[in-house]
Amino acid sequence: MSSLIPMLLMALLVTIIAGSFILASSLLGPKKHSPVKDSPFECGIPSEGFSRRPVAVRFYLMALLFILFDVELAFLFPWAVVFRSLGMFGFMEMFIFFAVVAVGFIYAWKVGALEWE
Repeated sequence: MSSLIPMLLMALLVTIIAGSFILASSLLGPKKHSPVKDSPFECGIPSEGFSRRPVAVRFYLMALLFILFDVELAFLFPWAVVFRSLGMFGFMEMFIFFAVVAVGFIYAWKVGALEWE
């Protein structure tokens, strides 16, 4: 239990610092509101249209596929670091992993999940 005390103290310190920054900005910050300052914008361009319009499902599908195939690379780095110590067993395990990911990629390609139109 004594090993958790430094982590709890650090969490408490971080919470106090973050809370004090938020409190200081709300107390000391300017409070002059105007319609121009309160209007939403993105990159300096005024927003157009209604913000609650439905988003196409293909956007979410593309995002999920990106996350799926991007996380694959996160598993590749630790394997590459210890590649020599794993030997043939590690090579075959990663080959199987890539085969499964390749089957998923080919399936997504054939179904048309990677097409934007």
